[in-house]
Amino acid sequence: MPKMKTKSGAKKRFSLTGTGKIKRKHAYKSHILTKKSKKRKRNLGYDVVVDKTDEKNVRQMLVK
Repeated sequence: MPKMKTKSGAKKRFSLTGTGKIKRKHAYKSHILTKKSKKRKRNLGYDVVVDKTDEKNVRQMLVK
């Protein structure tokens, strides 16, 4: 059996923390920013940990 390849889209979008959690960026921060409040845009800028319900699927995409 050949090795499993990492999904190239996933490796660009997710990163692992030191403790093994998966970080992701928020969506809706790329365009049409004039109607969004400063607070909303600021909060969209921060990274967030992937929810535990999605973690299994993301890990499968990141398998090396």
